[in-house]
Amino acid sequence: MKKLNYLLICACLILSACAILPFQKLHSTTSIKAHDAFILGKNEHGKFGVKLKNISSSTITVWQAPISGGKHSPLTVSPNQTIKLRVDRNTALKIENNADNDVSVELVVTGDIGLSMGYQN
Repeated sequence: MKKLNYLLICACLILSACAILPFQKLHSTTSIKAHDAFILGKNEHGKFGVKLKNISSSTITVWQAPISGGKHSPLTVSPNQTIKLRVDRNTALKIENNADNDVSVELVVTGDIGLSMGYQN
């Protein structure tokens, strides 16, 4: 009986510890209005990875933007295209919609998921 209790306690501790390990994922389907941008991670944070799928009929542009200013590494994402990228610490991901219609993207974020989320306009 003591062994069973010990095993149950150990199992609970291990499962609880896994909740704070860096294996967490954030899943989101995000809509972006025409001529607007969605910004992920415009706050202090660690590195994170993103799998982004453009599920719209319009092309979008993805930029990396350090929170200290500027932007770099533009990527054009065509309709139904999926990209994967790594984003440095304290760098935001800016997803621009320059089309005349709304677009949507599916995001899977790994790594540091304590990221701010908001729109440019």
